[in-house]
Amino acid sequence: QVQLVESGGGLVQAGGSLRLSCDASGSIFGLNIMGWYRQAPGKHRELVAEITKLGRTVYGDSVKGRFTISKDIAKKIVALQMDNLNSDDTAVYYCNIIDNIDRAFWGQGTQVTVSS
Repeated sequence: QVQLVESGGGLVQAGGSLRLSCDASGSIFGLNIMGWYRQAPGKHRELVAEITKLGRTVYGDSVKGRFTISKDIAKKIVALQMDNLNSDDTAVYYCNIIDNIDRAFWGQGTQVTVSS
């Protein structure tokens, strides 16, 4: 059984920062592609940032230059540093991991609320 546990969400003022962390445990066969997605009320889930095991990154257009994704393969952790937050970043943030045998796993989500 594989479990992804997200932490670090909360309430922050516009312009502030938060750091999300996703810890993977259980029978996961390595970390191949790791990502963060978010879903705001009434909107579809969207990609925020993604990183491969080789370190290649992809960011959503709205977060480029403000968010940074990082990984620790050995510790099975993927993190998302979020700076200069604004109200449009308010959403539930989900961790997603695809392991080396192409199984996809999701975390339970963590709420990020940015007050203006």
